[in-house]
Amino acid sequence: MGTRRGVAAATASLLLWLCACAPALAAPKEQPYALIFGTVWGPDSRPVYGVRVKLRRASEKKFRWEAMSDHRGEFGIRVPAEKQDYVLVPDVKWHGKPVPETPVHIEYDERVDLGIHLDRE
Repeated sequence: MGTRRGVAAATASLLLWLCACAPALAAPKEQPYALIFGTVWGPDSRPVYGVRVKLRRASEKKFRWEAMSDHRGEFGIRVPAEKQDYVLVPDVKWHGKPVPETPVHIEYDERVDLGIHLDRE
């Protein structure tokens, strides 16, 4: 009688362990990424809402990623965690001229913080 209880208890604990671990075993691993995080600032040193920011690899001409600045002027773009140079361009014209491009360098799974200033000219 005691052996059956032991087997039943072991089976129940094994089933509980499998149920608890099943999501972790089935879930695919998330690929590492780097984060390019920035703030768009106006000439009055206040954050600017609604600016589209585009990003491309420095070796390419086509933009692959884009984001919009929020009410705090902030935006974030996830990119692969690999050594790479990027070019960040806000999609605005300031006083009739395009805003200069900002180079961004990524090494690994890191966060790069930057500010884009829409200065008066």
